[in-house]
Amino acid sequence: MPIEMPKGLPFSVDTWTSSSKRKRHHFLTHAHKDHSFGISSQCSFPIYSTLLTKTLVLQHYPQLDDSLFVEIEIGQSVVVDDPDGAFTVTAFDANHCPGAVMFLFEGNFGNILHTGDCRLTAECVQSLPKKFVGKKGKVPRCQLDYVFLDCTFGRFRQNLPSKHSAIQQVINCIWKHPDAPVVYLTCDLLGQEEILANVSQTFGSKIYVDKASNPECFQALTLTFPDIISEDSSSRFQVLDGFPKLYERAKAKLLETQAHCQPAPLIIRPSAQWYACEEEFSENESQRKLRMNEAVRDQFGVWHVCYSIHSSKEELEWTLQLLVPKWVVSTTPSCRAMELDFVKKHCFGNQVAPNDPIWKLLDIATEGSPDVDVSIKGVSGSPMVEEHTQTYAQPQFEPVKVSTGLKGLIKLSPPRKKVTLFGRARLGLQDFSFSHEGPVVASINNNPPQISANKVELSFQEEAEVKCHKSESETGIADIEVQCLKSVDKETEVLNNASLTIGSSKSYSERLRKFYRTMNVPVPQPLPSLVELMKANKCAKRKFEL
Repeated sequence: MPIEMPKGLPFSVDTWTSSSKRKRHHFLTHAHKDHSFGISSQCSFPIYSTLLTKTLVLQHYPQLDDSLFVEIEIGQSVVVDDPDGAFTVTAFDANHCPGAVMFLFEGNFGNILHTGDCRLTAECVQSLPKKFVGKKGKVPRCQLDYVFLDCTFGRFRQNLPSKHSAIQQVINCIWKHPDAPVVYLTCDLLGQEEILANVSQTFGSKIYVDKASNPECFQALTLTFPDIISEDSSSRFQVLDGFPKLYERAKAKLLETQAHCQPAPLIIRPSAQWYACEEEFSENESQRKLRMNEAVRDQFGVWHVCYSIHSSKEELEWTLQLLVPKWVVSTTPSCRAMELDFVKKHCFGNQVAPNDPIWKLLDIATEGSPDVDVSIKGVSGSPMVEEHTQTYAQPQFEPVKVSTGLKGLIKLSPPRKKVTLFGRARLGLQDFSFSHEGPVVASINNNPPQISANKVELSFQEEAEVKCHKSESETGIADIEVQCLKSVDKETEVLNNASLTIGSSKSYSERLRKFYRTMNVPVPQPLPSLVELMKANKCAKRKFEL
């Protein structure tokens, strides 16, 4: 489930929205549909991907032009020319599905690792440049500015078995059921081909795939493991569509064999999703370990094996301790990077210098000011992730402004704005105080009551002092007090020269009207005079008496 890249970067990764169209370069980590969704609308800029990913995508989207893709294979580096400066991108194995890669970007914007979807292992991490990989607990020689990380199972507390271990569980489950006439493997997802290949090799039998009902799986196996495909529907090993309505199909298969008094088939589902959901059940630790180390049969007759093509929380923590990036961004909105222990310990309180390349990613202008005080109070990877967590079809990583996306996360010197009459009220601040108390003279003959100018001046002075003290405590800028006092003097002069009257609208002076307009507020409607109120009351009594 990809997210939009920051505005300060010239490229997008796995997103094909209206926002990503404005990027000059596009990268595709793998061919899963949630990462290629909307790619058919992309037709004007190059798309960098592996040859296998390109081939799989072209099968799903034949309307795309082959010349639109730029091939980049694992271990290969490509220099991309860009108006803002050339940058280098290198592809690394993501251990996710056939053709899946991680991208390492190095340029004026800093050093960025985008994992896409991944199952990080020691081999994957050690394949990265040594300058970015340190020893556990020590910062590497060259620190990554950003890691866009697949945190699909960042909340999953259990240790996921390795792919090899899970495949062995599938084989053991088949060995334990020799009487099963048919073995249904729900391995139609791109990334589960290794299971089918190992089963075929272990039992010396090809696997039947229904080309008509499951064409995508058939095409993917044709490209990755064509030797294991069988077109004989009587084969003992068959691929069963695992999503959706798996239990309905499994029930139908079991009822069919019962009706014919035949042995029940063996239905195996290698997936980690079932285990992630089952973790919420109250079980002790020993039961959980047992469930992870062998196949488990559910109430529907389906055997589950924990096979994951995403990293476990333990693997994510281990990887981050070696890379020690400055910021971590989760590419899966349902799980935030701040839930990882590494991010809590190391990414909170980071100091960002004015010349740090991270500023280009945040798209904030510091103007090179040496007195800018910037401190990162907390990140969920990045401050931008908290404000933009949406589905893959929507932009999630839009440009952010200090006033919204970074609120409470980055402290900048506040703008030196003057205190205005309606400025605080217009901003909806609760501590706005404008006292109407004071000697008010009411007259029955429509002479307008006057508001004490001294009381109004005092209100503005008190407000200005609070503003000045608050600004000094936060920024240490002493000259704000001078500006506040000048603002008070100017506004007091406006009020003294203006006739603040309540009554007929004609009593408002032109200068006061202009003053209201400059504050972007409407001229207040006049209140009715006391004489008019008394007359209206008398009229109401007469009507009542009649």
